[in-house]
Amino acid sequence: MGLLAEITPDITANYYLGLAALMFVVGGVGMLVRRNTLIMFMCVELMLNAVNLTFVTFAKTMNDAHGQAIVFFTLVVAAAEVAIGLAIIVAIFRRRQGVTADDIDQLAG
Repeated sequence: MGLLAEITPDITANYYLGLAALMFVVGGVGMLVRRNTLIMFMCVELMLNAVNLTFVTFAKTMNDAHGQAIVFFTLVVAAAEVAIGLAIIVAIFRRRQGVTADDIDQLAG
């Protein structure tokens, strides 16, 4: 084998789970800190992708395809959430020329 194979460690499930935890934490902090709704949607998507990475990691570790099937359904729900969320954001933006989480009450009646 080459030199590169000797110095690179074997990538185990712990690396993927650590990356997923980091992604989830970054998304959670972004949700708590930012008030812009577009940024908040991106943080929710980042958190969903972290969960999907965890499902795929466990599916690969356990040699089971159920985790990958759950990822498919999670992606479908995330796509629906983005479509509805962006429609709400556009409705708020048409009323006010800014979109923050505090502007959500503008849609009430």
